[in-house]
Order: sequence, then structure tokens, then C-alpha cells
Amino acid sequence: MKHFLMLLLLPAALRLAGQPLPRSTPEAEGVSAAGIARFVAELSAQKKVEPHSFMLLRHGRVVAESWWKPYGPALKHTLYSCSKSFTSTAVGMAVAEGKLKLTDRVASFFPELLPENPSESLRNMTVENLLIMSTGQERQPSEQELKAGWRKAFLGVPVADPPGSRFRYNSIATYMLSALVQKVTGQTLTAYLRPRLFEPLGISGMDWESSPEGIDSGGWGLRVKTEDMARFGQLYLQKGRWNGRQLVPESYVTDATRAHIMEPPRWAMQAVKDSSDWAQGYGYQFWRCRNNAYRADGAFGQYIIVMPEQDAVVVMTAESQDLQAELNLVWKHLLPALQGRPQGNAAETAAKPQPLALPLPATSATPATPFARKSFQADSSRGLKGVQICFEKDDAVLTLQTDTATYDLTFGRQHWHGGSTPLPGPYLVSFADLRPLAPFRTAGHYAWSDPYTLVLTLQYTESPHHMTYTCSFAANRLTLEARSSFDNLVRYTWRGREEK
Repeated sequence: MKHFLMLLLLPAALRLAGQPLPRSTPEAEGVSAAGIARFVAELSAQKKVEPHSFMLLRHGRVVAESWWKPYGPALKHTLYSCSKSFTSTAVGMAVAEGKLKLTDRVASFFPELLPENPSESLRNMTVENLLIMSTGQERQPSEQELKAGWRKAFLGVPVADPPGSRFRYNSIATYMLSALVQKVTGQTLTAYLRPRLFEPLGISGMDWESSPEGIDSGGWGLRVKTEDMARFGQLYLQKGRWNGRQLVPESYVTDATRAHIMEPPRWAMQAVKDSSDWAQGYGYQFWRCRNNAYRADGAFGQYIIVMPEQDAVVVMTAESQDLQAELNLVWKHLLPALQGRPQGNAAETAAKPQPLALPLPATSATPATPFARKSFQADSSRGLKGVQICFEKDDAVLTLQTDTATYDLTFGRQHWHGGSTPLPGPYLVSFADLRPLAPFRTAGHYAWSDPYTLVLTLQYTESPHHMTYTCSFAANRLTLEARSSFDNLVRYTWRGREEK
């Protein structure tokens, strides 16, 4: 009878899980809308921070949400190391199911991949050492070493210090957690978490990069929507409980989100501890924050910040060159807003998605010589044989020809033109193979910065990054500079012909 009742209740629970998070106004949840507005305004004005999305939950309800066009609520976003906290969650679930123990020795799972005469320190490395980034290794495997297999490469890096003695950030250590989960469950992280975490939370459409060995990368590479990030944060705020079900053991949530190891070490100056959110300690793939908060943390400013004392969750995605600046704004504006009284009629406005956008060029020059279509052939290819530029109404189409493929990229004049491309964009993890995730969502715009220079910006809207193509025309020659978000620059020169 008990199992029959559970079967009756399950469809209703799944329907509830798939619903959007409940919405409310700041005023109704005791939040200052003026403080939220100041946060959004100052975040937008930061020179080293390009915000993409923001969401604030109070008492389990969304009270503020913003996307900066061309980003939007229906798009996934690359989480980078925020992925680590999801991997940690899988470990906690596997422990609860008796498939794994935190005291298990990592080497015991992969005896065939160990180096000859493995050191005692390597043999003593535990699952918990992986979780708290204290493997004892001085470095991660190099890209060259990874070619032999990521697990083997990790196990081949010398363990210089006793495991557990020092904190050293190591994303391949998190990959090993993914490999361990797959080893003991027979499923990838994504498959294992789907019925246990993603479906109960109402998260769908996610994807996760994997290694050539068919193991989800674990330490990076998960892509979910902003609201999905908020669901995950709210789950942890609720001590692992969701819609009446304990998805993650409460004891694991408590252990995962407390400080187990410090970076910098405990003897760091008090001034550093007072000003840095990276000096509060590290848990099981979660960072502690100032103000008794904790966070999932990804490169370039991907954050899920859980604030238990305020019963709040803050989510941000961005391309940031100043990670502390983002967090400082949370403590400067949102923390007081959560402690203060709502102010005036701004409450209703702050509760709705704000019409924000990444900046476009204020003006655009006129090209010196109008043309409809130009093709150029490379003097020396260096991977790119040719390029064609075609103007159609308010759009420009840049065609890039390589030895193996042709890519058409479309850009709008003074507007973002949405599209997709199989051409991978810039990415921090240089050895990742992104091709299985293609096509990639994009948005492009163009402007003439002067009569001879065309600037085309291609935003990869499910990642933090963009490419900028600067075309300089002189006589019958084109010089194209392709610059990534990381400021990597490649310059090509072509002779051209115009096609009427």
C-alpha cells in the first residue's frame, strides 16, 4: 500500500518540480528594492565586469532577476568550476547509498593506472583529500600528460606533501571524483544525477563536457540555466530538502559547506581575511564567504552564493576580470537590502526582469567605399584559407574558410543578431573538445569604427566569452585580427576581390 501511494504521488511531485520557481516582490519578502536597484546599476557600470545574469531568492522566492541582452533566461551558461559543487553533491549521494566512503583510498579504485612503485603518499590519498583540494600534489597534470588518459595522468603526478596537509586548487582532482562516481555506480555524473538531483529540481536540457575516456569532466563543463543555478542554491539553503524529499543528506550538506582547509593558510594577515572571499576556507568543493555565507564558484564570475542567515540565494553569471569586485557588490548592496526595509514603489520594478543589455557602439562610421560583397584569399593560411564579407540590409555575414570547414557568422548593425555556429568559441580549458556540444548559440553585432575598419563582435551566449574580428581594408588587401576574450590575437592578411 505504501509503494502504491508513492506511485500516485510521484507524477504530482514531478509536475511540481518542473514548475518555475515562485516569484514575489522584494517588499513582500522584506527586501529593499532600492538596494537591489543600486546593486544592478553598479554591477552594470563595472569596467572589469561584464554581467550576463543575476537572480536573488528570498524565502525560496525570486524577488529580483536580470539578464543583459543578448543573454536571456532560456539560455544555458557555462558554469566553469561551479560544476565542482554539483560533482560534490553526487559524491554525497553515492556515500549515502553506501557505494563510496570519504576515507576510501583513491588508488584502490584504479590499480591498473598507477605508476610503477607508487609512493606511500599516493596510496594514502583519500576521496576526502580530493574533495578539499589537498591531494599533496604540487601541480595538475600538463596538457601533454593528459593525452595518455586523464586518470593515469593525475595518478602519475608526484605527491610531494602528505595528502591533507596543504590546499592546492586542482580541477583534475575533481575529475577524479567524477571518475570515482562512475566507477562505483556504472553511470556518468549526468546520468547518475538526473533522477536524483536534476529531475527533482526541475532542471532539464543540461549538458556536461566529458573526457576522451567518456567520463564527465566534473571540475568544469556543466551548462545549466540561471534559474537552475538558483534551484541548486536553494536546495543547499534548505539543507538538501526539496518538495518534501531529502535529496542530499543534511549531514553531507553541513559538512560540504563548512571550512575543512584554509587558503591562504591560517596565519594569513587579518586584513586579508577581512577583505578576501578566498581566505575564508574551503569545504567539499564549496568556498566559504565572508558574512557566514558560502558559494559555488566558477571562473570569470559564475556564482551561486548561499546566505543562510538571510535565508537568501544570489546567482550571477558574467565575464569578469575582477572576481572580488562582484562579491564586494553583494556585500555592499544586497546584504544591507536583505537586512533593511523596502523603500517606496521601486519594489514592484525590482521584482520583474530588467531590460538590460551589453553596450553596443554609440556611433558607427560610414565605410569609405560601399560594397556588397568581398572575397579574400590568404597569402599564407595558418589554418584559415580565406574570408568573405557580405552585407545584406542591416546584417553583415562573415564567412571563414578553413582546410576542413566553412563557417558563416552573422552580425547585426546596432543590434544583436542571434544565431548558432559549429565553430567553437574561446574557452579557458585549452584541452577541452567542445565539438560534441555544437552548435553553439551566438549573437553578433558590427560597426565601422572608422571608414576603413569594420569591427564584428560575436558573443557566445551559452558561455561567458566572445570573439572580436577587426577587418582593416587598404586598397585591395584585408588585414583581419581575430581576438578572443582572453586577449589572444591572431592576425591574417589577404588579397581580395570585390563581388558585385
